[in-house]
Amino acid sequence: MPKNIPEPFVKLLPFALSAAITLAACSPGADGARKDSSAGGSPAAASTGASDGQLTGAGATFPYPIYSKWFADYAAKTGVKINYQSIGSGGGIRQLSEQTVDFGASDAPMSDQEMAGAKGGPVQHIPTVLGAVCVTYNLPDVKQTLNLTGDLIADIFLGKVTKWNDGRIAALNKGVSLPNRDIVVVHRSDGSGTSYIFTDYLTTVSAGWKGGPGKGKDVKWPVGLGGKGNEGVTGQVKQTPGAIGYVELAYARQNKLPTAAVRNASGKFVEPSIDAVTAAAAGVAQKLPPNSDYRISIVNAPGADAYPISSFTWILLYKTQPNGDKGKKLLDFLHWALHDGEQSAPSLDYAPLPAVLAARLDSTLATIKVGAAP
Repeated sequence: MPKNIPEPFVKLLPFALSAAITLAACSPGADGARKDSSAGGSPAAASTGASDGQLTGAGATFPYPIYSKWFADYAAKTGVKINYQSIGSGGGIRQLSEQTVDFGASDAPMSDQEMAGAKGGPVQHIPTVLGAVCVTYNLPDVKQTLNLTGDLIADIFLGKVTKWNDGRIAALNKGVSLPNRDIVVVHRSDGSGTSYIFTDYLTTVSAGWKGGPGKGKDVKWPVGLGGKGNEGVTGQVKQTPGAIGYVELAYARQNKLPTAAVRNASGKFVEPSIDAVTAAAAGVAQKLPPNSDYRISIVNAPGADAYPISSFTWILLYKTQPNGDKGKKLLDFLHWALHDGEQSAPSLDYAPLPAVLAARLDSTLATIKVGAAP
């Protein structure tokens, strides 16, 4: 396999490569989508600069597998090309805020401060799919699925638990022969919505984490190695015996990495799966207030079958779209994604939105002003 093709995307090559070829004229290079994501990456083609009306977006790596398929399928259906740079949620928010792209994508909702700093005016969050952040590890001689609790995961990433045969890990995994091996922590090195979801969870379940690194797209990690993007963390874990990291479910499955069962709010150890993510989101749509802006967290959700590190991922767009042609194309794509596109989510290890939420989002999209000044 060529070294410049991330292994998690091998499953996606038939459509991802065709999309990349048609969009190459507006791409910064074969690997430009992942350059310097901590600094926002190279800006995508400016939203005011493309003369052919194609759409440009940038942001999260977490939903990149499903977005790649959506963009390729939609281009084949409508001829509308979408150039998306998978540079991390922090980069996507920055590029949307600077108006260098038509839409951003993030696994972390924008903060009030980020919303206020967006140059194009008020921003609308549109949930697209749900996913799981998995705790994955590299222990070649351990064949059983490991059980972990939130406070134990926090202490591992705080550097307080440093050996795989530590008594706390052994107590949760009776009968498992754990190696006397150092734990090598791997975390994201870029501004990351995946990190936001993971640290949101750790902050919810661990007082030590809440009082220390806290939650955010980019926190001060006490220990460990950094990897850029979900693909970078996946690669580090895969090549480092004794490693532990956190990645989106599709990256773990496509690289055949084991994932831990994590104890949920009901006290049950649950492995990440589409059904477990769906269980975490159960009832969320019905409980949303009428004026919800969809910036919500579902980590450590109640329910016996809920996987505790689950989240929505969002596409971000301005509530006022001054370019009428592009604005209409973006809204048409989002409407297609929320209905036709959702059907492909399970095949790529994402959970589709509840139907009631998708219908509600149609009403939200109808409020976007097209062809008007902010």
